[in-house]
Amino acid sequence: MAVRKFFGTDGIRGKVGVWPITPDFAVKLGWAVGKVLAKKPGARVLIGKDTRRSGYMFESALEAGLSAAGVDVYLLGPMPTPAVAYLTRTFHAQVGIVISASHNPHHDNGIKFFSDAGAKLSDALESEIEEYLDKELKTVDPEFIGKVSRIKDAEGRYIEFCKASLPHFQSFKNLKIVVDCANGATYHIAPQVLQELGADITIIAAAPNGLNINDNVGSTAPQALQEKVLECGADVGIAFDGDGDRVVMVDHLGQIVDGDEILYVLAKDSLLHGRLKGGGVVGTQMSNYGLEVALKKEGIQFARSKVGDRHVMELLQEKNWQLGGESSGHIIWLGSTTTGDGIVAGLQVLAVMQNSGKSLRELLAGMEKFPQVMVNVPTKKTLSEADWLTLNNEVKTIEAKLKDTGRVLLRVSGTEPLIRVMVEGQNQAEVQEYAEYLAGHVRKLTA
Repeated sequence: MAVRKFFGTDGIRGKVGVWPITPDFAVKLGWAVGKVLAKKPGARVLIGKDTRRSGYMFESALEAGLSAAGVDVYLLGPMPTPAVAYLTRTFHAQVGIVISASHNPHHDNGIKFFSDAGAKLSDALESEIEEYLDKELKTVDPEFIGKVSRIKDAEGRYIEFCKASLPHFQSFKNLKIVVDCANGATYHIAPQVLQELGADITIIAAAPNGLNINDNVGSTAPQALQEKVLECGADVGIAFDGDGDRVVMVDHLGQIVDGDEILYVLAKDSLLHGRLKGGGVVGTQMSNYGLEVALKKEGIQFARSKVGDRHVMELLQEKNWQLGGESSGHIIWLGSTTTGDGIVAGLQVLAVMQNSGKSLRELLAGMEKFPQVMVNVPTKKTLSEADWLTLNNEVKTIEAKLKDTGRVLLRVSGTEPLIRVMVEGQNQAEVQEYAEYLAGHVRKLTA
């Protein structure tokens, strides 16, 4: 298979105005997608976006390219990524497109795709799209140019879907919740879902202006949420990222509850109620070792995939399991969704709290996280094979010192120019020392 030039682990992403995140490229991309994925007469494509100002520009550009390919376009407006996946299926569209750079700042943007089944595209399809990007853009005859419409009830449809994801009729009237929408795509969805379920909610970061998405708020910066939970005396806090496919929570003590801990709560409750299909959970190479140990104590199998929700999904399908996710808060529950869904995952945890009468901290009593240090090292150049050999030798040395009580992982980010250095073990000081030592080596080699 040909090496892909543009597609990363989650679509195409980068800084706005820097190739390929430019309007002219987006026009060509829309046309290529139309030629590859929407070949049938009357084909339709849905487009949703987060709240970045540049989303309007890319929406128009994609719309033009798709129309030139003879494809009808349906605009959703600001909408969480998992909502686009869901609506693509329910509208029987051939493709769903999301304009978003997820948890990145406003000056980045990206374009990612869902198939008619609401799943990420295969590598083969992405490669085929890239082949069309090298071809001349030819507009269909005028009578076949695609039409453009707006779906006006998209928000309501997705709100009902989120509520229907709960195992039975649920009321959160006894829960006091702070919700952080990251000034992103969940700002008009998540508060309404929780209000309709009866929760007493306090809302922060739900006033997007096109530039404040993920700006010291949301799942990657939950400090504001922690403070507000303590200030309000709330039972729990929920933070989403800019496009709503991640969720991180905060307990009543103001302590962060990440994706690994959310997986533990959901897996244990699902096992208790006979809903854990296949008896296993998928995490990633970055999942805390404490999750693996805690699940083993409950008799729950655990498997690690490569980092990225598409890899989690692939392993879930391979094992015929339905619950998996990442430490970052991508939680996939195939009982309801086809992709990571922050709102749906958060609702499931709230339901466990409500039905058990336990606080989130009490539900985590059976899991103890191992100290884990992650250092993100910006890279200015690609490492050579010799460089990686040097680094791998250093990793082996540290692993020998950790023995069977820890892990070391070096990983190139699929979304940013970074190498992630992760060290995990039983001793915090030791883990910190090893991580900083390895990060120093990476910096020297990439300077």
